[in-house]
Amino acid sequence: MNSFKKIAVVGTSLAGLRAIEALRREGYAGEIIAIGEEPVMPYDRPPLSKQYLKGDWDPDKITLRHALEDDAGVEWMLGKRAVSLDIAAQRLQLDDGEAVAFDGLVIATGAAARVFPNTPDLEGIFVLRTLDDAKALREALEQKPKVAVIGAGFIGMEVAATCRERGLDVTVVEFLDTPLVRGLGQTLGEHVASVFRGHGVDLRCGVGVKGFLGDGKVTGLALEDGSEVPADVVVVGIGAIPATEWLEGSGLTLDNGVVCDESCVAAPNIVVAGDVARWRDPTTGSHTRVEHWTNAVEQSVHAARRLLLGEEVGAFTHVPYVWSDQFELRIQIAGEVRDGDEMEVGLGSLEEGRCLVLFGRGGKLTGAVGFKRARQLNEYRDLIGESISWDAAVAKLRA
Repeated sequence: MNSFKKIAVVGTSLAGLRAIEALRREGYAGEIIAIGEEPVMPYDRPPLSKQYLKGDWDPDKITLRHALEDDAGVEWMLGKRAVSLDIAAQRLQLDDGEAVAFDGLVIATGAAARVFPNTPDLEGIFVLRTLDDAKALREALEQKPKVAVIGAGFIGMEVAATCRERGLDVTVVEFLDTPLVRGLGQTLGEHVASVFRGHGVDLRCGVGVKGFLGDGKVTGLALEDGSEVPADVVVVGIGAIPATEWLEGSGLTLDNGVVCDESCVAAPNIVVAGDVARWRDPTTGSHTRVEHWTNAVEQSVHAARRLLLGEEVGAFTHVPYVWSDQFELRIQIAGEVRDGDEMEVGLGSLEEGRCLVLFGRGGKLTGAVGFKRARQLNEYRDLIGESISWDAAVAKLRA
């Protein structure tokens, strides 16, 4: 085990918290400095667009439970932002001028909501990434506004479903032809679209947003096809960008995240985990970055172990997994889905709202999507990791 005396963890969301827990589990008894930009203890982000936004849960319900409350060796520096890293001096600079020395570092700064280009300074325009974002949006929804959502990815569709369940008029605008096409493909995306339209959501796909309407306060959207969408609240859900600005000039390689090797090492005694990590996937040989809850948990544990135990830990291998609750849909996705993949539906049907859909290419099982089939989906996630053949996967599904 490496003989660190002081490990800094930058980022106190899910990945940062799980990394700290892993350090302790692996026997590290030294000092840990946890630096987080938000002034609150770590919390769970997925409920922000669902239970919290709907009003069913309050902040204490989404706080991540952990065993570190009584750990005097962990110093929580919350409400402070790291602004630079000096690798040679092993020192972090914070936004309040304070410097933090370390001999081991975990970078887990996550990602920030992507801002719509040329967004005007109008009241009523929101993004949803942090608890403060969710609080502001939930308060605005109390006024029963007309809601427009830009982007039909996971966040956009979850927000749209939640707002509609609150009884609000909701319009979703998506540049691509189908919602969730990057995660589900065309066929399943069209199925989700039909469910949303059945719930009264005005879903407009294949059209871009030209600009925002309003003077002082947003009143709607102007679309590229010449139409307008009236709205008192606009939620921008067009993805996220890795939080790497503070690392510019540090000497680390930055390219759609912090670039690291297959074991999550970015530089000697520096590891990276979660949404900000772009690591070399040993199964494909290319670098990848994954913005999912499960990846943040699994990768942070691996990165912490790699920092402490060294090269014996080996490569981080991961089959992507994500879930999303939208109206009655309980969607779970493992692996990767692409247009043009072979597809097989089993264990029910889309019409029933309960089934498992397999995807394959190159003779291999590459992805699986479950609708209310969590147990079976997890089984096929393991099979994706084992590189099972497409024929064998289909035969198992049909058995």
